[in-house]
Amino acid sequence: MSCCGGNDKVNVSLNVEGMSCNHCKMTVEKELGKLAGVESVEVDLEGKKVAVTYDQKKVTEDKIKETITNAGYEVV
Repeated sequence: MSCCGGNDKVNVSLNVEGMSCNHCKMTVEKELGKLAGVESVEVDLEGKKVAVTYDQKKVTEDKIKETITNAGYEVV
């Protein structure tokens, strides 16, 4: 057991449809950035992917997906 606790960080890569421009990229980054526990967001417009690093004790993958959907994009 580590002296400083376990590692609760998780990296997930999601396939997201509907993103086509820098505005889309900024919208996804902004909305996910509002979630407590999200540490980094990388949007790949060409690859239609969103990579998120987050603390699983503070936010769930389902909440991340819901946030992307509520921003107007489809997680597939």
